[in-house]
Amino acid sequence: MISRLFFLFFLFFFNNNLFSAELISGHAKIIDGDTVHIGKYKVRLYGIDAPELNQKCFFKKNIWRCGEESKKFLINLIDNNEIYCKIIDKDRYKRHIGICFKNKINLNKKIVQEGWAIAYRYYSKDFINDEEIAKINKLGIWKGKFEEPYLFRKKNK
Repeated sequence: MISRLFFLFFLFFFNNNLFSAELISGHAKIIDGDTVHIGKYKVRLYGIDAPELNQKCFFKKNIWRCGEESKKFLINLIDNNEIYCKIIDKDRYKRHIGICFKNKINLNKKIVQEGWAIAYRYYSKDFINDEEIAKINKLGIWKGKFEEPYLFRKKNK
């Protein structure tokens, strides 16, 4: 009994993440492959980086609009269902940074596993294994050649 009380005391007073995590939920408007709007909140998916809407990739000597395809994948994945996002932080653009779910599906993880975003190693190591799955199976953008989204943004400022 005393150990349970100590455990609860410890959780309540020392684990800020457990009690301070903000949740945002509702129907999402998909902005691109790694950004959604839920109500008045703009949420950037944590730890991933999807091609920009105007970004193009290469597959068998053809150019294709991989940024638009990434957005379409997220639209189809959510399928007009409500989602919820556990907010981790805010970025310099005042966007919420979060891990988002449709039911029990981790959207951040799924979009990387299916090859429509890369693991954004600068901010997180969480999705590297998921990226490897997509690479090995040549899924999404991994079926051809592409410029990493953050490099594309840097060159096209």
